[in-house]
Amino acid sequence: MNSYFYSSVFRKTLATLSGFFLIVFLFGHLAGNLQLVLLSGDVAQKQFNEYALFMTSNPAVKILSYLTYASILLHAALTLFLAIQSKKARPIDYEVSAGSANSSWASRNMPMLGILVMLFILIHMKSFWYEMHFGTIGNDPWGHKDLYTMTVVAFQKWWYTAFYVISMVILGFHLRHGVESGFQTLGLKTRKYIGPIQTISQTIAILIPAAFAIIPIILHLQS
Repeated sequence: MNSYFYSSVFRKTLATLSGFFLIVFLFGHLAGNLQLVLLSGDVAQKQFNEYALFMTSNPAVKILSYLTYASILLHAALTLFLAIQSKKARPIDYEVSAGSANSSWASRNMPMLGILVMLFILIHMKSFWYEMHFGTIGNDPWGHKDLYTMTVVAFQKWWYTAFYVISMVILGFHLRHGVESGFQTLGLKTRKYIGPIQTISQTIAILIPAAFAIIPIILHLQS
């Protein structure tokens, strides 16, 4: 029994569960961010800043935040470790033709995609999370920290908008393989369910990144 907790199967299961938790977080984060474009003017500013205050002060949300941070670190560490372990176990690469025939580009480049996603998370948190908690961000007319204006100003820069959109494309590739691989790890990707699982994976891989990407594009075009 103890050997199971040191096995690759256990690590893959933890990586999958932490990854699926982060997908749930992405849906919640997306719902909050959509206020930036579904609302407008003072209403958008007031409601988004109240939402940001709630997300940074509510005790229950704080606990979920710490769980999210832990899941990010756990998922990154486990997937990187498993990739290195797999590489060591198979030091001689497959023929290019065989690899292309039996696996997708995303599956063959998951470590690189994961590193790029992590880089985006670090830059994104520095730009918004860090400034919200420790920066000199001003207040809105209602006395809340004005994360709304800071966000709008950030996406007035074409290069930051481009960086965000490109990062969402990378996230899409990461999700496309990661979700399907996760179902396989949990033993759910059987012949009976492979069709629905592929549909779910493709939908998540397109819907989440596309919805996130449209927000900075709209804000940039409105500037």
